[in-house]
Amino acid sequence: MTTENLTTLEVLLAEQDEPQLTAAAFKDVFRRHPAGVAVVALRHGDQPVGFTATSVISVSAQPPLFAFSLASSSSSWPAVSAAQTLAVSFLADHQGDVSARFATSGIDRFAAGGWTALPTGEPVIDGAVSWIRARIVQRTPVGDSYLVSLRALDAGTTQAPPLVYRDRSYHRLSHGTAS
Repeated sequence: MTTENLTTLEVLLAEQDEPQLTAAAFKDVFRRHPAGVAVVALRHGDQPVGFTATSVISVSAQPPLFAFSLASSSSSWPAVSAAQTLAVSFLADHQGDVSARFATSGIDRFAAGGWTALPTGEPVIDGAVSWIRARIVQRTPVGDSYLVSLRALDAGTTQAPPLVYRDRSYHRLSHGTAS
C-alpha cells in the first residue's frame, strides 16, 4: 500500500521505527501543562453519566465546534458512544471537590447533587464558570482513545474564575491583569 492511500494519521502511526517518547515521559510533559477542568455529562437511558475532562479544546468558531478525548477503556465510553447530545460544564475555582468526584470510578457521581438537568435532559454542574450543550458530530478513534467532536448548540456563563489543573493539583488564577 502506498502512502497516497493512507491518511496523515495512519502514516504517522505506521512510522513505528522512529524514536518516540515513553508513555511516562509523555504524561510528565502534559502534567506540567495547565488545563481548564470540565465535567462532561449526558443521559444514558434514564441515568446521568459524567466524567472529569481536562482535554476540552476549541476547534472552530464558525461553525462553533469543540472536542475532547476519552479513553476507549473509560466506563463512560459506552454512554458517549451511543449519545447524540451532551453538556460540558467548565468548573469554577472552588469546585475541586466536584472534579475529584467526577474523576472517581465506582461511585454514583451525581448522588451528592450540585447539578441541574437542562430542559433537554443533559446535566450541567451548578456554579460552573460556563457550560455548553452540544451535538456529537464525530467520534474518531485515535490511539487508545476517541476524539469526540461536538457542535455547540446552547451555552450559559457566569463571572466565576476557572479551576485549573497542573501537575496533579488544582490551582486558581490570580485576579491580576495580563500583560
